Amino acid sequence: MAARAGIVNPAPKAVFFDLDGTILDHSSGREESWLESCEKHHVASWPHTPARLHAAIRERQAWFWDDPERQYRGRMDMDGASREIARHAFTDLGLSADDTAHEIAEYYRALRATRIVPYPGAIETLRALRERGIPMALLTNGEARNQRRSVEQHALAQYFDCIVIEGEFGAGKPDERVFRHALSTVGCDPEQTWMVGDSLEADIATPHRLGMHTVWVDAESRGLPEAAPVRPHRIVRSIAELL
Repeated sequence: MAARAGIVNPAPKAVFFDLDGTILDHSSGREESWLESCEKHHVASWPHTPARLHAAIRERQAWFWDDPERQYRGRMDMDGASREIARHAFTDLGLSADDTAHEIAEYYRALRATRIVPYPGAIETLRALRERGIPMALLTNGEARNQRRSVEQHALAQYFDCIVIEGEFGAGKPDERVFRHALSTVGCDPEQTWMVGDSLEADIATPHRLGMHTVWVDAESRGLPEAAPVRPHRIVRSIAELL
């Protein structure tokens, strides 16, 4: 595993991964699924087109996920979050059919679950690391049912010696208990371990403080923000670059 220029990049004894935005492309199919659901449940007498309803939903999505308290509540109940977003969008447009709003949200969730896919090369990277005998942990925030479904749908459990899901463990990243539990489970010191994830706050800051080698996934090549809370040891566009 080659280092980027100027970066000390020792071979890992263990590698920890985030799930959404790191292994799975959690944005894949999102807007298409919302629009398809809006089109399916649209009522001809409404003064708004499915596209306008979808635009209102997008606006409410941005509002919902912009607040830390709502973020936590939402990731622990993704179905409820989608229903709330749809209800608010209906209210914004002067529509009062809460039942239809919920139907749109639930159909969206069902569609979306089938359209989330691994990033190109992600599964091959996990397989290669497993074949090299490197212990791995999967650390993911969110509700137990939703995250377990993703793990099972993509047959990910076979690659990991430890899986920590916020809704099962009782704490989520960036809580250091998550990382210390995984370190204890795989039997590695922080200095021997890489942490790979797309969130500087949730995936990188705490492991960096604990002495782990941190790899930030910048899938859209936006670059490190000026106000970043931490500078990761390495930046990649996809986990396939780890090989």
